[in-house]
Amino acid sequence: MAQAIPPERMRKLERAGYRFLGRLGHGAVKICHWTKSSLLDRGACYKEAFYGNLFGVRSHRCLQLTPALPFCDHRCVFCWRDTDLTSPSWTGGADDPRDILNDAIKAQRILLSGFGGNPEVNREKFREAMNPSHCAISLAGEPTLCPGINGLIEECKKRGMTTFLVTNGQHPEVLENLERPTQLYISVVAPDEETYLRVCRPVGMDGWEKLTRSLSLMKTLDCRRAIRLTMVRGMNMVNPEGYARLVELAEPDHLEVKAYMFVGFSRKRMTMDNMPSHAEIAEFAKKLADLTGYSIACESEASRAILLKK
Repeated sequence: MAQAIPPERMRKLERAGYRFLGRLGHGAVKICHWTKSSLLDRGACYKEAFYGNLFGVRSHRCLQLTPALPFCDHRCVFCWRDTDLTSPSWTGGADDPRDILNDAIKAQRILLSGFGGNPEVNREKFREAMNPSHCAISLAGEPTLCPGINGLIEECKKRGMTTFLVTNGQHPEVLENLERPTQLYISVVAPDEETYLRVCRPVGMDGWEKLTRSLSLMKTLDCRRAIRLTMVRGMNMVNPEGYARLVELAEPDHLEVKAYMFVGFSRKRMTMDNMPSHAEIAEFAKKLADLTGYSIACESEASRAILLKK
């Protein structure tokens, strides 16, 4: 494997549960907490609560991966990833999307294999988990930087898998020609350019312009579309009118208002005080609902998340 990440960092990520994909090691998979929880019948991800009936998303059959672990053009202060690892420019070629997906499923099966000996595991769910039906392309990095992102989405479709693709909106030219996922997310974590620069710390100089271009483009894309707002107390839980204007620009099907969680590498940059309560998230979501005309459709208190829909 040609290593895009220094070997000592790769070992650290592997100890944290990451497994690298393909010959180049640009991709990675990691088992989500909620996948494990679902196998034990101890609760499911908010995506199952929000979209289980609409898309058939099930936490125990979710494959959480990235094709672009070392690459991102944001350095968001709240990111739970190690942003010191990422580069804003793709380098070193690209693996075949089939290899990425094959390796991801193989790694997922190995990572979950230990659950087979746990008597508390739901046996039917465990058997189903060996064949993931949903691909969350959102683990780390910026997937629209990957030259093979269309091929990866196509490969998931061939296997009957639903796909959720999460992007930071920095590549509107990619979105214009994107193979349509089941649902496209654009992360919007600032209501104005000043807050955006402080929270997202973009590498380029025109990040806000690119984000607003992507949001303008969003309403023209023929797939389900969502805006995800990650709320950080003391940083971006301000100016709901600004967020409402961005929602009006994009016209998404869904809004997800979710609390920043004090986990991973973000603990080196943030404090517990930056993590909003579910009540605070609900209050902010209500303000957005009033301003946008969207209605509150569902909530997950465990994930501190609220879903709004048109």
